[in-house]
Amino acid sequence: MRWLVGWSSIAASFGTAGRVSGANGHGGPGGFGGPGAFDGPGGQGGYDRTGYDRAGYDRAGAPLRGGIADAAHPGDAGADADRTVQPVGAQLLWGDPDPLWAVGDWRPDEIRTVTADPADPFTRLAVLGCCGATDAELKRALYAARGGALRHLTQWSGSYTAVVQAGRRITVVGDLAGARPVFYTPWAGGTAYATAALPLADLIEAQLDIGHLAALLACPDSPEALGDGTPYAGVRRIPPGHALILREGSREITGYEAVASLAVAAPEADAERAVEGVREALTAAVRARLTAPRHAPDTAPAYDPGPVPGMGPADRRAARGAPAPGVGADLSGGSASATLALLAAGLPGAPGSLASPAGARLLAVTFNDLATPQGREAELERARAIAADPRLHHVVVAAAAEALPYAELDGPLTDEPGPSLVFAARERRRLAAGSADHFTGHGARQVLDAHPARMADLLLDRRRRHLLRPVAALARSASASGESLLVPLTVYSAARRLSRTTYRAGMEAAAARLREGGVTERSSGPVDASLAALTWSRPGPAAGWLTGEALAEVSIRLAAAAGRPPLSLRPGEARARSVLARHAADHRVFEQAVEVRSQRLHAPFLDNQVVRAARALPESLRVQPGARAAILRSVLSSAGVRELPTGWGAPAHSPNETATRLGLRAALTSLMDLFASPLLADAGLIEARVVRQALLDAADGRPVPLDGLAEIVSMELWLRRLLARRGTCWTGTSTARRRAVPEGVPVRAVHRPALS
Repeated sequence: MRWLVGWSSIAASFGTAGRVSGANGHGGPGGFGGPGAFDGPGGQGGYDRTGYDRAGYDRAGAPLRGGIADAAHPGDAGADADRTVQPVGAQLLWGDPDPLWAVGDWRPDEIRTVTADPADPFTRLAVLGCCGATDAELKRALYAARGGALRHLTQWSGSYTAVVQAGRRITVVGDLAGARPVFYTPWAGGTAYATAALPLADLIEAQLDIGHLAALLACPDSPEALGDGTPYAGVRRIPPGHALILREGSREITGYEAVASLAVAAPEADAERAVEGVREALTAAVRARLTAPRHAPDTAPAYDPGPVPGMGPADRRAARGAPAPGVGADLSGGSASATLALLAAGLPGAPGSLASPAGARLLAVTFNDLATPQGREAELERARAIAADPRLHHVVVAAAAEALPYAELDGPLTDEPGPSLVFAARERRRLAAGSADHFTGHGARQVLDAHPARMADLLLDRRRRHLLRPVAALARSASASGESLLVPLTVYSAARRLSRTTYRAGMEAAAARLREGGVTERSSGPVDASLAALTWSRPGPAAGWLTGEALAEVSIRLAAAAGRPPLSLRPGEARARSVLARHAADHRVFEQAVEVRSQRLHAPFLDNQVVRAARALPESLRVQPGARAAILRSVLSSAGVRELPTGWGAPAHSPNETATRLGLRAALTSLMDLFASPLLADAGLIEARVVRQALLDAADGRPVPLDGLAEIVSMELWLRRLLARRGTCWTGTSTARRRAVPEGVPVRAVHRPALS
């Protein structure tokens, strides 16, 4: 896991170490590289413009000290004057009084720093991640951000985090989707911030926030229930599209993106220009990854037996868990992954190798589930047809029972819980056969598709005629049940009801629904799913297994949120933003859970510029059936790809229910042991017997919300991994091992019956 961390505090009474030379204290960083390891835009020979080496050593070779003296116990400040707090394995980017570190296996080109003027070393910018900006653009943005124009820091292609220091003012900018979040917590008379929540929880020895965990299970798509909290009490998250501004102990959270908050009809954007904007943004996002330096996989020496019958070099490398050098992409047969693969293969940059020779091919990876081959034949056939492009090298990863969901319940500790933990082993097997830089189509549905609640926005704008095609498509999907004649009226009535429901009334109704126990939904098709989504807030699939006490606590959160104005009073826009934020957070957990050493997963659809361009699409275009496929077809056509296989752009394959049930049945013994005495029950969130019965029902094929069950299992796994952890993210503290949740999960004595 890679993250950056720093803080801003008054620090005058804490005896800060500062960025000074010396052999005392805990100044030597544990990061990678040494003197002269980095030659970036900030200077020459590995030194930035402040005259210090980026790897943590000054020009004389002495280690740099950064961080403030441990201020958790002010009475011990004198005794700990020489001790400093700093992350384990950190690379110091700049020092006191407002230090900043990069922690983890960052590549040299992923860390860039610029200074406005060599005579003013405290006006500087750090950009971490894949950023397509030039050095001149970074410097211009630094001047603009110094004056308060933060939007300039978010308009480059790529996925990155920007930190600006202007004197004693620190500004940390988050992204629009939420895939690169920023967290903060009060610390040492000021504020500590990081791009991961766990390091800050270690810093303050935070306990679990049981209310947040309950909201995460009850209403995962409702930011009103989640608020700005995290699973750790005292650690907060800034909302997507916002920035954290720190000034010597004080903090401010401000938005940098304009949000239309009034439900009024605005002039509709031109559809052709909007689609052209998406094409330009997506192409620039892919090009930013292609033009970045190539990196060979850094793997531990392993014995290679040489030629093995039936195994080529790529197969042996994948068996050792090492990605191939160069650039690759998923190729599932869907429109999103195919678009990225064809764009990356067609743009200049020779994606397939380190030396970038002419004719290098992009590695396209397709997963073939041998345990449940039925239902995906059309997608696999489309993937083979697309892979016939001579610019692609196609690899099919076939796996059977060993790659079923729930097959492997052991894995790394992620920053937060997420439903992808139960599928991590399955996805890691596929990604291990990929490349060092690997494209995924995650986020395309949430960014480009129209949320069903946008039909209410069209009614607010008096554009009823644009509802004809989506309502007719829903009616056709329900034609098999014989109720298609009632679908148009039912859907229109639900959209009309939502358009006339205020935000306050919607939140109060959602809170009352949780209190009354009406949380169980049975969505049997697209019509039911669309009707359930036509609301300001709805329970998640796991809400039916929560106790009455947990649901009551979440209902209090929703009722309190009803009195606070939202970012947007348009229900469709608000619901689409919340669903995108939830997916981006889950994608971040997915990246950490399936991480393969030396591999970078790239999701261009979650980039700032792509999200911004997609938001400019007119709602009348987005709600039409097949809108995402039409937009991506236009993107490929502009890039010269006009021949696509039959069926391209068909609705993506839904999660394979058969594979999930097979995995549950195979891992049933382990899951029953997991929930024999679950930590979630100790916290008062679930009743163990109810979840055990749900596992038995799911394994037997009875109707059970499988996605909700995955959320329950994933959170239990995450809690166990968190409590089994013995390390910490910090060194130099007054306590030998400062870590989060030191007292374990708080046990609640009273358990109310679950609503199931």
